[in-house]
Amino acid sequence: MIGRVFNGRYKITERIGIGGMAEVYKAQDQVLGRTVAVKVMLPQYAADSEFTARFKQEAASAANLQSPYIVNVYDWGQDEGTYFIVMEYVRGTDLKSAIQQRGAINQRKVAEIGSQVCQALSVAHGQDIMHRDIKPQNIMVQPDGNVKVMDFGIARAKNSVKAKTSSVLGTAHYISPEQAQGKELDGGSDIYSLGCVLYEAATGQLPFDGPDAVSVAMRQVNEAPLPPSQVKPDISPDLEAIIMKAMEKNSYNRFQTAREMKHALDDFLMGRPVAGVAGAMSSAPTAVMGGVAPMAMGEPGGTAVMPVVNPANSGSMQPTSFRMDDDSKKKSNKKTIGIVVGLIAGIIAIAAVAMALLGGGEAKVPDVMGQTQESAVKAIEAAGYVVGDITEEFDAETVAGRVCGQDPGADTPLEKGQKVNLVISKGVENGSIPNLKGMTAEQAEKSLKDAGYTPQYAGNEASDADKDTVCKQSPESGTQADKGTTVKYWISTGPEDIEVPNVVGSDQASAKSTLEKAGFTVNVATGEYSDKYPEGQVMSQNPNGGKLAKGETVTITVSKGEDPASKAINIPSVVGMASADAQSAIANLDLRYNVIEAPSDQPKGTVIKQSPTSGQAKKGDTITITVSSGPASNPGGNGQGNGNSGNSGNSGNGGDESDESQD
Repeated sequence: MIGRVFNGRYKITERIGIGGMAEVYKAQDQVLGRTVAVKVMLPQYAADSEFTARFKQEAASAANLQSPYIVNVYDWGQDEGTYFIVMEYVRGTDLKSAIQQRGAINQRKVAEIGSQVCQALSVAHGQDIMHRDIKPQNIMVQPDGNVKVMDFGIARAKNSVKAKTSSVLGTAHYISPEQAQGKELDGGSDIYSLGCVLYEAATGQLPFDGPDAVSVAMRQVNEAPLPPSQVKPDISPDLEAIIMKAMEKNSYNRFQTAREMKHALDDFLMGRPVAGVAGAMSSAPTAVMGGVAPMAMGEPGGTAVMPVVNPANSGSMQPTSFRMDDDSKKKSNKKTIGIVVGLIAGIIAIAAVAMALLGGGEAKVPDVMGQTQESAVKAIEAAGYVVGDITEEFDAETVAGRVCGQDPGADTPLEKGQKVNLVISKGVENGSIPNLKGMTAEQAEKSLKDAGYTPQYAGNEASDADKDTVCKQSPESGTQADKGTTVKYWISTGPEDIEVPNVVGSDQASAKSTLEKAGFTVNVATGEYSDKYPEGQVMSQNPNGGKLAKGETVTITVSKGEDPASKAINIPSVVGMASADAQSAIANLDLRYNVIEAPSDQPKGTVIKQSPTSGQAKKGDTITITVSSGPASNPGGNGQGNGNSGNSGNSGNGGDESDESQD
């Protein structure tokens, strides 16, 4: 697999992991020039239509999840029958390795990790997607201490789960009781799994262990975990209470949302009182959660669906229940109850007489903050007040459906019969993250704060965006996110300087294409004649080498080819030709001629000699021809020419046979 390039883009460089369904490789994105992780489905599953559909579902689901605490999915596809997903490459180590190396982790760090995983789950659950395999192996701890949840490989949209595929998937040490029983799941299952993870991180020990997956799953269903403080005595009671509430067997007793659990962890980190968790986990035996569930074995990577059994009689595999009384104590219990009831009745009677004697008077308004609307109304009416206006508003600190405000406030003296107004939380307001591209840092900060988000400068980065403006943001603009979500932004340092390719010697078209692909603007200049560079070939460039900012201009100078004046010309033989014809032949070759007359036996005007007689000449060179003036005995002359007579030139004009030679 090493060296293979998927879809002509992602070049595999090394293997970094293997799971139940796929191998994960480090790769180079050759288009964007960044390191990515590529998950490749194992060959034995590629032909399985169900696993193929699940693999595609992972990509489709995860690609829609935008959170700083979720590994980003960039791309996915198929290459020569191999399915692959391209993800963000996360540097760091998984939480399981950290626990194995160090043992128990600092409890504040445990709470920070839990809070960030809750934030990731809140985003997923908000899109009706459950992870189904929360475990420390799927939580990457980055060098900066932040975490990213990865491997939504068995996550799926809740509404798309079919009966066949709803059987248990996950790791036995971290699955919820309902997941172990093959029941329909909701977000509470992920909360339970996270509780198991935090238990292990805080104590260095698994909450349940056993010789095989079946025995571990049985314990998940039927046993309460040992409180973390009994494993690690110095653990905070508040953190222990949060973990134990998350691990309640009955999902109704757990945190109802990942955001609610996040608030509890944040309260712990901020040193605030952690409400609603103390004593959440009963030490009493756990009631059976339904009857015997069918056994579903054999899904790769999966855990068997477990029946509920009596741990004391596990061989019978029969449903059981637990009783809180026995016959030997029934009488004494009844007697005790009668005494208690009598005392309570007496107290109520005394209180009623006192109220009748003292009148309604003033009392203090009860504290109903954080309660459900129903319980708050009951508490107010029980205190002798009337519930007034009930309004709703967004409140990031209070779970939706619970009281986030009351007027008058708690413990305010108020005459009975007066109204107490309530404000019910609508939870965290959700909105669309604004587009920061092109803004200055100051503008981006203001835009995010005005929209209700928390800005975070993430550094500088070379880009095509104008210098000192936002070139990148995370999450991207348009993403639906809770108000208060942190939005990171990067400031452009301008285009990145790029190495200028050397195109000297290339033809004009190729040189221009090479430079433009590298990101430069090309200017073409016409050069001089050249014996070295043929016509149309780049003879020089400016700059030649070095680096330039993307978009800068590179000038290439193109050769005009060989200088015609330096081109070799074969000297023609004109001896025997008439003078006029010889002169024309020489002139047509861009040569010059010089005519000399001399007596000879040849007819007058016939070329009797030339110099040079053969070889090569250059444009403008002179050929001397000797033309017969007739026999020497002819009257009117002594047979000697004056020499050097005639015209010469490139025009091809014949000489006028005068005594002067023209060059």
